[in-house]
Amino acid sequence: MKRRGYITIVGAVLAAGLPLVVWAQQTPPKDAGAKPEARAPAQAKAQTYKIDPVHSSVVFRIKHLDITYFYGRFNEVGGTVVLNEADPAACAIEAEVKVESLDTHNADRDKHLKSPAFFDVEKNPLIAFKSTGFKKTGEQTYEVQGNLTLHGVTKPLTVKLERTGAGPGMKGEFRAGFETEFTVKRTEFGMTSLVGPVGDEVRLTVSLETIRQ
Repeated sequence: MKRRGYITIVGAVLAAGLPLVVWAQQTPPKDAGAKPEARAPAQAKAQTYKIDPVHSSVVFRIKHLDITYFYGRFNEVGGTVVLNEADPAACAIEAEVKVESLDTHNADRDKHLKSPAFFDVEKNPLIAFKSTGFKKTGEQTYEVQGNLTLHGVTKPLTVKLERTGAGPGMKGEFRAGFETEFTVKRTEFGMTSLVGPVGDEVRLTVSLETIRQ
């Protein structure tokens, strides 16, 4: 009798739970039909960032009379950065600097530098860089290959790019920062005036604050 009672109780429990088991087996998981890529994190997708000219800087340094380094800047820079966290090779940069925005804190010197003797701004209004290759080299660093156009001459250039930070802006928009520093010889771009009194090597520091679109 005890054995039969045990069997009866177990049978009742199983019978009561059977509809739940059957329902669980017939109800598909919520994401059963979703493709794996549909559940990929958002940061794995390519994101386009627009350069914010108000919070970006392009500064150059050149030797004067082989005595001291002189600094100047360009006040207008624009372009885009494309980031793909899952595929760094798919990242890209296109940036343009307006030569007319050159600023050395001296009107006469600015006019001379914009003249045909140096930048020849009327014929060459832009300095441009367009990437051709992207490789991640660290947690926040990349090696970027591309073409630099300066003074109407285009040459290949490889730079080290650092991602300096990311986060919300003042209005809740998402921003990301980048910086690179590299050196070019101006004579290689056809800017040969006053070599000696004014140095040949020019170091540029480019700091970009960008807004995700």
